[in-house]
Amino acid sequence: MAHQSHKRDTNARSKPKAALVAGPLAFLATASVVTIGVLTSAPVVHDVVATESATADISGREVVSRSTSRLDLQDKRAFQKAFDANMSRTATLKAVRGADTRLWTTTLLNLWSGPGKDASKVGEIKASKKVLVTGRKAAERVELVIDGKSRWVTAGYLAEDKPEPAAAATGATAGLSTAPCPDSSTESGLTSSAVMVYRAVCHAFPQITTYGGYDAHGEHASGKAIDIMNSDVELGNAIAAFLQAHASELHLYDIIWRQHIWTPERSSEGWRYMPSRGSATADHYDHVHVSVY
Repeated sequence: MAHQSHKRDTNARSKPKAALVAGPLAFLATASVVTIGVLTSAPVVHDVVATESATADISGREVVSRSTSRLDLQDKRAFQKAFDANMSRTATLKAVRGADTRLWTTTLLNLWSGPGKDASKVGEIKASKKVLVTGRKAAERVELVIDGKSRWVTAGYLAEDKPEPAAAATGATAGLSTAPCPDSSTESGLTSSAVMVYRAVCHAFPQITTYGGYDAHGEHASGKAIDIMNSDVELGNAIAAFLQAHASELHLYDIIWRQHIWTPERSSEGWRYMPSRGSATADHYDHVHVSVY
């Protein structure tokens, strides 16, 4: 009887030699395929990386180029601004040094640091003052030389001859006349305050024979305004100065003459420029407009 401990294991057979050889070959084949695949795909990865690097480099160059261009443009603008400012100062200095013409102021004028809207008021100059002018004009202002410095005033208020005082030129008295005027028809439709202005002006300036009174437009529709018809600059300036001097007594609201307005409330600003309305009459070049409260 055979012993159970010596029973033969049926699976303990020797493997064929072919199988022993095939295993390693299969592994090598698999490894070779994987290796070849990796080696084959590697250049693609490098190409992508290279492409991305090149793209990034180009993009970076474009950003740097654009930034450099913007900086160059800013530098050029800054240089141009500085150059223009220097040229402006040079031109002003040349104009001031070359000024040789003298004119008379015909009314009180504000002095400005320049002709532009951003100019600041730096003082005033009274009427009947002889001033040195450069001949330069810009933005409805003309350049003067005051104490060796460039100053600008509103155009249209300088004359070759010294203006006569308003009272001497017109025969106006120190007081205000309330006597009726020769043409009483102008008073029709006017308020009592406007009538007072009309009478004061007609007696102070008898050479004025035409007036505009009540009309169905603007301030005239209220009966509070009159137009003193006149195109002569010196006479118009005298009338405007007369009205300014008596603004409180006549209860004036505003005076408009030659595209400029003056109001008692803002008298410290002097005559203020008004935008053009398109014609000599609309811009008050042929009459002095005055209204009351």
